[in-house]
Amino acid sequence: MTTRSDIEDLIARTSLGDREAFSKLYDATSAKLFGICLRVLKNRSEAEDALQDVFVRIWQKSGSYAANGYSPMTWLITVTRNLAIDRLRTRKVAPADIDDLSSIRDSGPSPEAAAVAASERQQLGACLEELDCSRAEAVKGAYLEGFSYKELAAQHGVPLNTMRTWLRRSLLTLRECLSR
Repeated sequence: MTTRSDIEDLIARTSLGDREAFSKLYDATSAKLFGICLRVLKNRSEAEDALQDVFVRIWQKSGSYAANGYSPMTWLITVTRNLAIDRLRTRKVAPADIDDLSSIRDSGPSPEAAAVAASERQQLGACLEELDCSRAEAVKGAYLEGFSYKELAAQHGVPLNTMRTWLRRSLLTLRECLSR
């Protein structure tokens, strides 16, 4: 488990151009930062691109981080959130001429695909309700919000291996439920 002081040390070493420290910082924080990008942008591909930009910015700006009593994760999350919000703002395109819009094809799902997706979402929701409440929250946290097993184990107050077992068994139950 990476501690606060470990992350501060990795940021400090990254500011000196230490590629190994940067790699370790990425390994320790990328899942959580990706979850933030995904929550803000609501598009996996765009969130992946944003995460790459986040780590470029961290590489460039790590020298501006100062251990001032605040958590280093707060700084990393702020950098991530700000970059994701900037990307969200740039999505808004200036109004186009109506003649230009006639050649634009709708890239969204077809009505049939949207109906199938809605049905699958409803079925998954029903299957999640069959799980114990804490197990369902753990599954959502791991697979929708990007929390690590360690973070979930801490949130639910259980050992790490217990959390792994919860998730594995919950996924098996979900698979069985979805195949009915």
